[in-house]
Amino acid sequence: MARLKKTRQMQAVVMGVSTGGVEALRIILGALPPDFAAPVLVVTHVAPESGNGLATLLDDLCAIKVKEADELETPVAGCVYLAPPNYHLLVELNRQLTLSVDPPINFARPSVDVLFETAAEAYGPGLVGVVLTGAGSDGARGLARVRERGGITVIQSPDQAECDSMPRHALLLVQPDHLVHLADVASLLVKLSKE
Repeated sequence: MARLKKTRQMQAVVMGVSTGGVEALRIILGALPPDFAAPVLVVTHVAPESGNGLATLLDDLCAIKVKEADELETPVAGCVYLAPPNYHLLVELNRQLTLSVDPPINFARPSVDVLFETAAEAYGPGLVGVVLTGAGSDGARGLARVRERGGITVIQSPDQAECDSMPRHALLLVQPDHLVHLADVASLLVKLSKE
């Protein structure tokens, strides 16, 4: 099912999640060590008026640092960066983060596809893309771009996702390197970070 790629080092992780996302992120990020070897960039579909409550909640629950991404910030290992509500999160070619209020993609701002596609260009084979539980198709096209640029692709098993639409749409476009249960995502990421 999974093909191991040992020819490159993980430089960043991107994750996309929607319905069921708070619990999914709590499980995954809560199991990552504070010295995790790469930055983790996350888009979750939240209401535009949500504020930074999710970042604060997850930071309190996790050993790894969790914060909202800032404009022109350079992501560092051992930190999770959440797209702020109502902003697309992009990675520039110099690997700085930027925020955009361009129109929604797949009815979403922030859009998983926008993050994944820009990160794929910036990190190429050093990127790991993860599509998790959620409604709609956001993330499928972006994960295909991660694969095209040589990155590692991970999809949560749809049969145990709270909402299986995002994983199922991703599976229509991508034969993933890893199809895993939610509880196994963090250990997989730690393993990949050491290869």
